[in-house]
Amino acid sequence: MEQLTRPAPGVLEWREVAEPDLRGPLEALVRPVVVATCDLDHPIASGLTPIPGEVAMGHEGIAEVVAVGDGVASVRPGDRVIVSFQISCGTCDRCRRGQTGSCRRVPPGAMYGFGAFGGGDWGGFLSDVVRVPYADAMLVPVPEELDPAAIASASDNLPDAWRCVAPHLRADPTADVLVMGGGGRSIGLYAAGIAVALGARRVRYADDDAGRLAVASDLGAEAVEIDRTEAKLKPRAGIVVDAGASPQSLACACRSVAPGGHCTHIGVIYEVETPIPLLEMYSTGVTLTASRAMARPLIDEVLALAGTGRFRPELVTDRVLPWREAQTALLQPHTKLVFTRG
Repeated sequence: MEQLTRPAPGVLEWREVAEPDLRGPLEALVRPVVVATCDLDHPIASGLTPIPGEVAMGHEGIAEVVAVGDGVASVRPGDRVIVSFQISCGTCDRCRRGQTGSCRRVPPGAMYGFGAFGGGDWGGFLSDVVRVPYADAMLVPVPEELDPAAIASASDNLPDAWRCVAPHLRADPTADVLVMGGGGRSIGLYAAGIAVALGARRVRYADDDAGRLAVASDLGAEAVEIDRTEAKLKPRAGIVVDAGASPQSLACACRSVAPGGHCTHIGVIYEVETPIPLLEMYSTGVTLTASRAMARPLIDEVLALAGTGRFRPELVTDRVLPWREAQTALLQPHTKLVFTRG
C-alpha cells in the first residue's frame, strides 16, 4: 500500500509499504478517506520539532472500516468512523479515568503520525490502510448530519480545544474567555469558537495574524490584534488558553488570568525549561494546566456541539484538497488543511 512518509526533515514521499493485518479479535482495519492536518504536522514535516527518524504522516481523520476482528461489536465493514489519534484500550484504570493518552496496555505516548516518538510506529492516516488495535474503544461513528470534512479534526485538535474551555465554563458560566493564538493555529481558533458556541459571556482571541483574526471574528469572538511583546492583556479573564507556542505567550497568558481563574497551555514549546511568573500566579490563585489532550473521551461532546450548528469548525479550514496534494501542501505554512480521497 501507499503511505506518505517523512524520511528526513523537509522531505515527504509516497512510499510503498506492507499493508497491516488484523492481529487479534478486538482489532479493525480502516481506510482513511478524509484527513486533516494537526497543528504539529507542518512542523513535523519541516523538521521544526525534535521528532527523530522516519514518520508516517497524519493522525486526524475519518476512515471507512474495511475489516474487523471477531470480538468487535460497535462497528462493521463499510461504517464511516472517526479514529482517535491516541492508542487506548478503553478498559484499563487510566482509560476509565479518561487518561486515554496514557493507556497502560500500550507503550507510553502511543499514537498515530509521530513515528517512533509515538510509542512505536503505528503508521499514519495518510495511508491506504491503518490498523486499529482496540476498535470498540477507539472508533466513533460519524453522525450522518455532519460533513466529514468539517469534523476531520475530531481525532485530536477539536477535543484539544474543547478541554481548554468547556470544563471551566461548566464550573463558572460567567467567566470571560481569552485565547492567545498563533502557535497552535487551529486549536486556538477552535477554542474561541467552542467558547462562543457554549455561551461564554465574552470571548477574545488575541493574535498578530490578520487572517486568523478574521476567522476568529467569523466564529463570533472579539479579535484583538497584539504584538508578541505583550506582558499582560487587560481585562483579565477567568479562562485563558495559551496557544501561542512561545515562552512570551505563556507568560502573558499566565499574567492575564483573573484571580482564581484557569490557564491551559496546549504545548509546542520545545525547551527543557520555560520560565513562568509563579509569584504573580501564586498571589492571585491561578491554576495552570500543561498537558497533552486526552482526546477519546471528548470526541462525542465535540460532535454533539457541532451537530447543533452553533459551532462551525469548517470556518477554520484554509482549503480542502485532493489526497495526493498532501505531499507538497504539508510543507507549506497553513492553519488547517483537509485532504479527501474518492
